[in-house]
Amino acid sequence: MANVRDLKKDINYVLGDIIEAVYIWELTNPSKDNKKAESIIDEAIVTFDELIVKVNDKKVENKKKHFKTINTELEEKGRKLIEKINGLG
Repeated sequence: MANVRDLKKDINYVLGDIIEAVYIWELTNPSKDNKKAESIIDEAIVTFDELIVKVNDKKVENKKKHFKTINTELEEKGRKLIEKINGLG
């Protein structure tokens, strides 16, 4: 992990891309119910908030391990959100 700024950017890009993918799905499927899609967006926003709070935690002893854990959590939650998007069809 290079630094905190890069981790914050990764969080922003990954979850932003997920939200954008949901919007694209909504635009290409106007006749389908958007409630599930909106819940994915809400979940992405909550995930973003949770991860940023963890990144900004100053009371961590081992920062390298802490940031690696956050990065792993981002990957796991991102995959789950992508699976939900793929299941919208």
